[in-house]
Amino acid sequence: MNEQLLAKTFVELADNLVADFDLIDFLRLLTDRCVGMLGASAAGVLLADRDGELRVMAASDEQVRLLELFQLQNDEGPCLECFHTGAPVIVPDLRTQADRWPRFVAQAQHSGFAAVQAVPMRLRDEVVGALNLFRTHPGPFDPVDTPIAQALADVATISLLQQRSTHRSNVLNEQLQTALNSRVLIEQAKGKLAERQGIDMEQAFTALRGYARAHNRRLSDLARAFINDSEPLTGLGT
Repeated sequence: MNEQLLAKTFVELADNLVADFDLIDFLRLLTDRCVGMLGASAAGVLLADRDGELRVMAASDEQVRLLELFQLQNDEGPCLECFHTGAPVIVPDLRTQADRWPRFVAQAQHSGFAAVQAVPMRLRDEVVGALNLFRTHPGPFDPVDTPIAQALADVATISLLQQRSTHRSNVLNEQLQTALNSRVLIEQAKGKLAERQGIDMEQAFTALRGYARAHNRRLSDLARAFINDSEPLTGLGT
């Protein structure tokens, strides 16, 4: 465990308590750091929208994003169970759960994943989503990693809910809906950039994210400008 990186991550997640932050980039930071620190091969975040329906909001790579979508489309899997129960779901070997989630287990194995742990994104009794860590090999999870993953999820959830007022659920719903709309823009921009440069979707996201950070821009605003060709973006997609 890189203790300095862990401490830095908690500071970065908490720092968003007072900042007007880009939610998509914030959640991607969470998934990337979980992969970097907790021995996960990939990570994803599901959040509930205004209607209580789960949506894929962040993923450390395209493969796990598609697997998370598969869970939602088939209404089956550990991440959904974690969200609905509000309790962690830890599966060291997915092969043992073929009867429990037959379609998900088959798809996860096809995608190269053999183990998963999902922790709820919650504040007290309110669960807003799930943080999901996947591994490509079976075996017990490090007992230290699970409480750290839960702590990261808890801090991230506090940041998500930090602007709540007396009408806190409405504020949260508006925030999540804005993030969902931003996610659509970013996916469209990824596709356009990937096609234009002949790269994969993950490389396209990295390029967009790097450009946004280098030019101090919100990722969603950059995505909209790139899709609409509304301004010159020197060095991006050229």
